[in-house]
Amino acid sequence: MRRIAVFTGTRAEYGLLYWLMKEIAAAPDLELKTVVSGAHLSPEFGLTYRQIEQDGFQIDERVEMLLSSDTAVGVIKSMGLALIGMADALARLTPDVLVILGDRYEALAMAQAAMIMRIPVAHLHGGEITEGAYDDAIRHAITKLSYLHFTANEAYRQRVIQLGEAPERVFNLGAVGLENINRTALMSRDALSASLGFALDKPYFVLTYHPVTLSAEPAVESFQALLNALDDYPGYQVIVTYPNADDGGRQLIPLLKHYAALQPGRVLAIPSLGHQRYLSAVKHCAAVIGNSSSGIIEVPSLRVPTVNIGQRQKGRMAAASVVNCQPVHASISSAIKDALCPLPASAFANPYGMGDVSTRIVAVLRRFPLTSAKAFHDIARSLPQ
Repeated sequence: MRRIAVFTGTRAEYGLLYWLMKEIAAAPDLELKTVVSGAHLSPEFGLTYRQIEQDGFQIDERVEMLLSSDTAVGVIKSMGLALIGMADALARLTPDVLVILGDRYEALAMAQAAMIMRIPVAHLHGGEITEGAYDDAIRHAITKLSYLHFTANEAYRQRVIQLGEAPERVFNLGAVGLENINRTALMSRDALSASLGFALDKPYFVLTYHPVTLSAEPAVESFQALLNALDDYPGYQVIVTYPNADDGGRQLIPLLKHYAALQPGRVLAIPSLGHQRYLSAVKHCAAVIGNSSSGIIEVPSLRVPTVNIGQRQKGRMAAASVVNCQPVHASISSAIKDALCPLPASAFANPYGMGDVSTRIVAVLRRFPLTSAKAFHDIARSLPQ
């Protein structure tokens, strides 16, 4: 029996991992262990570890690491605390393989600890490009610290191989988050409204905006431009979720709270929706607005347009239903107008697969020979004579 540890540090990443965790837990020859950290354990970000427990998972290790800071120095210190706590957690769990998704700094700390402890890492969503955030470099770093790779499309698989990973260890299985759309029982609009305690009696937008950590896109000014653009559409309600725990994110929380307080019947601000309510909210909304990866990877499969703001997701492959704009009032407002125009079905063709991912990942985790050692895979090139 193989012991599979799954790491999660944020609400968004847990939502993507949910069905994979279910499949691992149900497999008779696999043992699921969970390591929960980061914003999950923070009251400021909604104590979302509770959702993990409500979903029936046992939390085997909790790693407190998030400082109440909104600076790059605070993030770095949080990573240091994470590395210490994760070393202890892995020493207690002794997993055969560790599953990590994505590109967060919490995940980087976990991958570092696993590499030093010779625990093979299975990495999901490697090979992608997001030029506006330091997540981009973190993602590639985790690739080099990992042994198995599960990418969201073939172009990303080729990029992981370009980074020196052996092709036989890189699997293009599609985006794991799309499985939520296929397997989650989504709520009706009325049920969603009742669950939120907020009357959704008009067309509405779903909004998530995160700080842009690597380009000159000031968080407060850009977010205020977004709020100003929303005022151009007074006939639409707004569900806005909190930003993530990157440096600069805490500056945005008072702004969104104030915006919601001024318009209590129009705007709902909520730390986290959870994956069922989030997907349900997206299904019934007029458009998703912000700069989250979800707007690019999952939302098109629900046939809902996305307004993608600024540089954070620059370089990521996207469906034609994603409307890109600059982080200024006029550009955002114009993009919302474009997104509200009827789109052909072909615009929602999703380059990230069909959502049949978890069982195929489990099949690899079950059978693939595991070791912490690997050789660099050189791509053959013709040299000039």
